[in-house]
Amino acid sequence: MKQHDAMYIDGSWRPAEGSGTIEVVNPADGQVIATVPAGSAQDVDAAVRAARAALPGWAATAPQERAARLAALRDQLADRAGEIAETVTAELGSPLAFSTRVHAGVPVAVCGSYAELAGTHSFEERIGNSTVLHEPVGVVGAITPWNYPLHQVVAKVAPALAAGCTVVLKPAEDTPLVAQLFAECVDAAGIPAGVFNLVTGLGPVAGQALAEHEGVDLVSFTGSTAVGKRIGALAGAAVKRVALELGGKSANVILPGADLPKAVAVGVANVMANSGQTCSAWTRMLVHTDQYDEAVELATAAAAKYVPGEKVGPLVNAAQRDRVRGCIERGIAEGARVVAGGPEAPAGAGYYVAPTVFADVTSEMTLAQEEIFGPVLSILRYEDEDDAVRIANDTVYGLAGAVWAGDDAEAVAFARRLDTGQVDINGGRFNPLAPFGGYKQSGVGRELGPHGLSEYLQTKSLQF
Repeated sequence: MKQHDAMYIDGSWRPAEGSGTIEVVNPADGQVIATVPAGSAQDVDAAVRAARAALPGWAATAPQERAARLAALRDQLADRAGEIAETVTAELGSPLAFSTRVHAGVPVAVCGSYAELAGTHSFEERIGNSTVLHEPVGVVGAITPWNYPLHQVVAKVAPALAAGCTVVLKPAEDTPLVAQLFAECVDAAGIPAGVFNLVTGLGPVAGQALAEHEGVDLVSFTGSTAVGKRIGALAGAAVKRVALELGGKSANVILPGADLPKAVAVGVANVMANSGQTCSAWTRMLVHTDQYDEAVELATAAAAKYVPGEKVGPLVNAAQRDRVRGCIERGIAEGARVVAGGPEAPAGAGYYVAPTVFADVTSEMTLAQEEIFGPVLSILRYEDEDDAVRIANDTVYGLAGAVWAGDDAEAVAFARRLDTGQVDINGGRFNPLAPFGGYKQSGVGRELGPHGLSEYLQTKSLQF
């Protein structure tokens, strides 16, 4: 077991103010693999003070120099990709192949995109007789989740640094080890002291202290909608900006004429990725009534390929496992039909849940309304396109989705009717430059690409 006793503040590793620690558990076997400091409000205060002291110098640094530091950070992340993947697998339980491709690979691409944007983005524009300046918002408090523990760090820290902001990061307590690796990469990249700071700790203690701190100008949070509402209230009391990427209940709509076997196979894979612990997962599959039975058969066969411990990892902790199994049991009680998996725990150690597919799900059921955050797919039937639109939009969420049709034009026409922030058309590829964020209770603001950079800028107009 590794014992980490320091946090990265003002360019160096320093002990926490208190003596509390957090145990990091490998969810594949339930064993403690490390401890990290449980940061206090005093640790947060020290980090924010360091960030405020570093802000004037970093904000005044030429964008090209900020770009160079981000490029160096990208290279550090790439050089340590193997170690990053192994760390995420150990603390999150993700299969190593997925950790390598996604958890380690995507952050390199995202960091590289902001290295380029920092050097090419226009931080001034001319509008009539005014020069409009795009300036850094200030000190950013970044609170990140456990499900994509490095991607979400990079998706916040990289644009903030590109904009000229300084950052205090509070990572999720379940997965803090990769955040410590990230801090080592920041240090090796030559980013000045105080520009980036790391405080490990519990959400109700360190997270709340960061959200409330008067020295923080913007709070960027990714996590549950319930916690996002709390952070929004804390920030609102001080009239400080927030960026919130929250929950989802995304619809995968398969229209008549689409390639049904492909749409179903990709849809099942999307839900099972990262053990279903993805806010944008397409957890509701909508199929026309004439093709419904065929789609259920295809999904059942596809789910059988996702063997726990091989293609599907455990859930992050025992509480999450129990919560997901409880959702499955509730689905059965409400009348949905299990066609794959179920609430019974797979054999062996670890916090595993059987990949589960439900048929005969209706829109008013809990399965179709609440974010489950596990490898659980619900298949709903619709009568016509208007009915499909109604069902797809019939949740408080609006984060992502997919549409499959006989041609792209038909899929795009349908996608325009969806109340959601991002839609994949006929299996469209991930784009690290496209804005990501939600409608309704799925959040406020956007991440990734130029839109993600804009979240960390504020405008000033000069009239001549």
